[in-house]
Parts: sequence; structure tokens; C-alpha cells
Amino acid sequence: MSIPREVSDLIALALSEDLGSTADPSGDVTSRAFIPADSLSQANIVARSACVASGLDTALESFRRVDPSLELTLHCDEGALMPAGSTLITVRGSTRSILSAERTALNFLGRLCGIATLSRRYAEAVRGSNVKLLDTRKTTPGWRLLEKQAVKAGGCVNHRLGLYDAVLVKDNHLAALGDLALLPPVIAQIRKEHPGVAIEIEADTLDQVEQLIRMPGIDVILLDNMSCELMGEVVALRDSLAPHILLEASGGVTLESVPKIAATGVDRISVGALTHSAVNADLSLEIETP
Repeated sequence: MSIPREVSDLIALALSEDLGSTADPSGDVTSRAFIPADSLSQANIVARSACVASGLDTALESFRRVDPSLELTLHCDEGALMPAGSTLITVRGSTRSILSAERTALNFLGRLCGIATLSRRYAEAVRGSNVKLLDTRKTTPGWRLLEKQAVKAGGCVNHRLGLYDAVLVKDNHLAALGDLALLPPVIAQIRKEHPGVAIEIEADTLDQVEQLIRMPGIDVILLDNMSCELMGEVVALRDSLAPHILLEASGGVTLESVPKIAATGVDRISVGALTHSAVNADLSLEIETP
């Protein structure tokens, strides 16, 4: 199992918050005082309510960092739907070590399973359509790789990872630029300097869409906070003039509104709520055998 450097650093930080700078079980003063050094246990991480599994590797690595001798058994795959009462992970070994890593492992799992579960609900809400549901950069600082992995586990799609891997010209860029007519030479320069990088431009009105559709070099037009009726008009316009351009809806998307937006014929819907509004999954670690 390969843990990305960013995730490895995050695990180290999380463990040091609980155990001090050494991230060693000896930093758990409660377990040292009350649990004999030779005590061995089996513990299960259990879903108290149904959830979609995500963050499994990160949880396993949290236990390994505390005690490499712990025996870890994974009972599901990333993206698996886990019924209430089901076991995700079993841990065997030093009771002190299990208890010392418990909270860090559960914090990762709770957050990431929560995002995957919400993403699955959104994916189910548009099942039968061809629309793709995308996440955004509205992620917890330091957690982006993990949270985007959880979005994929839930059945949705990752948008750009950061500002460096795609071009997305939003309203503030346009306000600073001053005029849409100034875009074409900039787009041409981007195509020259960054071939293959997707270029997406935001539009708030039908007039802006009409201007953008006629510009060469644009891959995606982002429809920001448009009504479903207006998006339907935009789709018809795109289909007649530039069917190669993708249309992405964005802004205030909810579980209730996403099926209606999908029905307009847009190609993509970006949903910030997948990460910024997910509720942690209800998980617990339960000691079985002292």
C-alpha cells in the first residue's frame, strides 16, 4: 500500500495531536495507567448506521504508525455499501496500541465515509441520466486528496485538484479582466504554453454564453446559478452552435434540485456540498476480547 506524501504527513500530524511529538503509545497516559503492558485485545470498527466505506487505507496506516505489530483485517473495499452493524476493520494486538490509535483512525473514517455516503446519495439522485456529478475545491485544508478519493468512492467524479491542473475563469477573473472580448488571445496563449489543459469559463447570462460559444479553444462553459429554464435554453443554443463544448451547472445544488438540473441536458454538475456539507458517518471501535 502506497500512501501519498500529503496523506502521510496528515496522519503524522493527527497522531501527534493525540500522542505528542513522538506519536508513540507511551503518549497515551490514560492507557498506560489503566491497561497492563501485556494486555492483548481484538477490536472491531463497526458502522452504527449504513454508510459507504472510504478512508480505509488511511485508518489502517494510523494503526500501523502507532504499532506495526498490530494485526489488521479489512472486511470491505473502498466504495462498499456497509449496512448498520457491519464491521469495516478488525484490529488484534496490544490493547494500549489499539486504544492509542482509535480516535485518529475513527476521525479519518468518519469524515471520509460521510463524504462517500453523501456522494452516493447524489449519484443515486441522477441515476439514469448521462450527467456527471463533480466535486469542487471546497475541501478541508490538507484533506483534499482524501476527500476527493471519498467522492469517487461514492460514485461521483473529481473536478480539478487545484489551481495548477486546469483553467477555470470565474466571475472575479472576468471582473478583473473587464471584458470578455479580451479572452481569445489569452486562451490562445494558454493553448500554446499548456497544451492539453482543459479551459473552462464561467457565464452568468445567456448573452455571455453566446459570446463564449463563438470563441475558439474553450472546452467547458460553467453555468453559474442559472435557473433550469435558462439552462435549457443554453443547452439548445450549444447543441446548435458548438456541440463539442461541455456545459457544467453550478451554484447551490442540493439533493432536491439535482435531478431537475440533470434533466436540462447539461453535461456536468459541480456540487460543493459533497465535501463542505457532509456529515460524519456514525462509526465506533468496540473491544471484543481482552
